[in-house]
Amino acid sequence: MFDSIGWPEILVLLLAALFILGPERLPSAAAWIGRSIRKVREFATGARDQLRNEMGPEFDELRKPLENLRELRSFDPKRMVSQHLFSDDTSGPKPNGYTPPPPAASSPPAASPPAPSTPPPLNPGEKPPFDPDAT
Repeated sequence: MFDSIGWPEILVLLLAALFILGPERLPSAAAWIGRSIRKVREFATGARDQLRNEMGPEFDELRKPLENLRELRSFDPKRMVSQHLFSDDTSGPKPNGYTPPPPAASSPPAASPPAPSTPPPLNPGEKPPFDPDAT
């Protein structure tokens, strides 16, 4: 119920209610809010039960898209990307039809390319080479 409201917001609301209503009316206001929430829950439960009784098995088919939307609401893109990037799942074809090649047998490491040679140091008074395309 309080998915988007955190504890700091609830604390601010309670402090505001304390200042607005005062300590003598705050308990009765909290009791009224509790009763109202309980009534709303009872109405929602009664409506859901009535729909379930009238629709029968079609009610479950109606709820499937809503459950899919709830799954999307809890979608975490960071977890999904890291799962797909760092998982070592090499078995079977992927959902897009790609079949990864079998793991290659261990082969000797390839020879590394030679390191680029460093230019010789400049003599005193010598100007460094200038490349107009580099600037």
